[in-house]
Amino acid sequence: MTMTAGSGTETSEASGAAGGGTGRIRRTRRWIEDWRPEDERFWAETGHRVARRNLAWSIFAEHLGFSVWLIWSVSSAFLVSLGFDYSPQQLFLLVALPNLVGSLLRLPYTFAVPAFGGRNWTMASAALLLVPTLGFAVLVQRPETPFWVFCLVAATAGLGGGNFASSMANINFFYPSAKKGAALGLNAAGGNLGVALIQFLLPVIVGGAGVFGMVKASEGGIHLERAAYVYAGLAVVATVAAWLFMDNLATATSRPREQLRVVRHRQTWVMSFLYIGTFGSFIGYSAAMPLLIKLNFWVPEPAPLGTGIYFAYFAFLGALVGSATRPLGGWLADRLGGARVTLAAFGGLAVGTVGVLWTLGRLSPNPGADPAVASANQSWFPVFLAFFLVVFAASGIGNGSTYKMIPAIWRTEAERATEPGTPARATALLAATRQASAAIGVIGAVGAVGGFLIPLAFSAPWVEDPRTAAQGAFAVFTAFYLVCALVTWAVYLRRPSRARATSLAGAGI
Repeated sequence: MTMTAGSGTETSEASGAAGGGTGRIRRTRRWIEDWRPEDERFWAETGHRVARRNLAWSIFAEHLGFSVWLIWSVSSAFLVSLGFDYSPQQLFLLVALPNLVGSLLRLPYTFAVPAFGGRNWTMASAALLLVPTLGFAVLVQRPETPFWVFCLVAATAGLGGGNFASSMANINFFYPSAKKGAALGLNAAGGNLGVALIQFLLPVIVGGAGVFGMVKASEGGIHLERAAYVYAGLAVVATVAAWLFMDNLATATSRPREQLRVVRHRQTWVMSFLYIGTFGSFIGYSAAMPLLIKLNFWVPEPAPLGTGIYFAYFAFLGALVGSATRPLGGWLADRLGGARVTLAAFGGLAVGTVGVLWTLGRLSPNPGADPAVASANQSWFPVFLAFFLVVFAASGIGNGSTYKMIPAIWRTEAERATEPGTPARATALLAATRQASAAIGVIGAVGAVGGFLIPLAFSAPWVEDPRTAAQGAFAVFTAFYLVCALVTWAVYLRRPSRARATSLAGAGI
């Protein structure tokens, strides 16, 4: 077995058993059989370069997946002006469906990494993004298309949401425990930035006004299909890049039955609950923010930019802030402990949602899209935006800190069950890494459900006024964040009794 230091690849003449594999023979150059990130010498001489290269291209592919996942978040706000007769409730459903499908796909996408290899699955998942992008390109040019068909194609955008779980599980195998928080935070932030970028660039690409008005609307009107073609091309680029520059780890092996053992672990469900509050908030608010701005602060008359706050100028800011603070959450968790940072994040989420709720109470309902009402509400927009950005910043920090906690929990349990320096410890740590990757898939899947529930809460078909629906939703969200804060403190930070001396709280989690 030989390793090429420059490429980080191996040609295997033996089985994968040396790296803890299943005994299958890897005959391609892109399989690495011997991977020991916890070995300081191995990491310094070879491991860090290989891991960094795989992280870079993983970020690119995941970034693209997130962009496709949220392509409907901004485009839905343009549909009515293009002749699509959809109600606010229908538009919120269009932005919610990709989040539901994305959450459901996260578990099988996690299993795909050990089953097919991280590089191989990155190629496949990137190529699958051609389905939602090309489907989007066809439908947005046909206003006569039935709404159920739009829902079906919008749901396929969830393929991009599944990329997150496989990417995170893959990178988790590449990095040593001490560097997982920063690496996973950076990987996730690169993906999360795809939300901000699609919301920032889509209005410009399709011919709408954007970049705070510095780019004017095209005289030829809005052409949503242009954005779909751009991202379809990028999907091809991501597929080729993964083929050329990424690697599979033979040590990243596990049977689905073994991976599913994590569903019987109490910590899996505690962390899933907390992740609904952090990532579910990020993706849900990112999807809903353009419509919230449009429905409460803007009307389309007079053309072309209407009255009030043009949603395309500000829709991307929330996702940008949430993405930028995610690595900060991982960095803080590495130094202060994930649970402490997560508790502070839920405090910030509660404060931010109370502020948004208070601001909404100052607005005038605008169910009839009255320019006078939009103009009056405009004065409250800076306050609304400031509080909303606090929500996004807290969700980003919480995303980074919770993902630091997941591998730390499983590693701590493995260390407490074995003696240092023994073969049993090495075996337990490898198994813990596999279990943590499986847990990431489960937790990511459950947490992303929040991205589906939040837009649905804003749609509230039984409430005619969008502002009233949003007020009720934010009141519920505030109470939920307080519960999450209580759970974080009770499970991970409360001083353990003598009988609970093995509590995870004392392990820097």
